[in-house]
Amino acid sequence: MISGTSAGFGRRAAALLYDCLLLAALLMIFTAGALFFTHGAAVLHETAGPWVYLYRAGLVAVIAAYYVLNWIHSGQTLGMRAWHLRAVTDRGRPLTWAAALLRFICGVLAWPPAALGVLWLYADPEHLALHDRLSRTRVVRLEH
Repeated sequence: MISGTSAGFGRRAAALLYDCLLLAALLMIFTAGALFFTHGAAVLHETAGPWVYLYRAGLVAVIAAYYVLNWIHSGQTLGMRAWHLRAVTDRGRPLTWAAALLRFICGVLAWPPAALGVLWLYADPEHLALHDRLSRTRVVRLEH
């Protein structure tokens, strides 16, 4: 069981920024593979036809897999490791597949517009973001 204080907005945003750098690299690798099938042409509806929807779904799948697999394996993404954060259930246990996937989906909805769902943690009595509440998970700051 993992315990710790709920992570604030600054640490969450910093971890997300770190994760975005790694995700950019992963998405470039995925796109390079897609360009192989379009013979180097941009992956647009004009060049790839209906396959462009598969490409876009693949981009989302790469992002989802990055978060879900990391949360299930260690509770931490690369950015979360750097900022000493861990995603756990509301009881402090490691995330299951269902909890990690629900957390990802709710998290995608919590950031737009203007991170209001994440800033909710300032109004919440337990300092949980909206997607923490909805998925019954939390991000805790680990003591080092």
